[in-house]
Amino acid sequence: MNMGFMARWVPIFRVKVIGSSMLPTLENGEIHLAVRGHIFARRGAIAVFAHPQRPALTQIKRLVRKSNGMWWVEGDNAQASTDSREFGGIDPALIQGILLRK
Repeated sequence: MNMGFMARWVPIFRVKVIGSSMLPTLENGEIHLAVRGHIFARRGAIAVFAHPQRPALTQIKRLVRKSNGMWWVEGDNAQASTDSREFGGIDPALIQGILLRK
């Protein structure tokens, strides 16, 4: 299916990866497409979300598990990632989108 056709029907946006927290899956500087909202959130998906303590900061992390209505998120590169290990679970309402696969 043509991506131009899909973009008219499904709200899709571009996101640029900044940093190394998702290496080796996502590299610094890459641009990816995401579908807006959290309807496609599932374990293993990569989410774009507002940091729970700094809402102006957008992060990209993997959804690891859902517990008590909150998502636990982690970067694939633990040594370079600020994630749920630091700030706890995130409310699904903070999820701005889910990355589409390459």
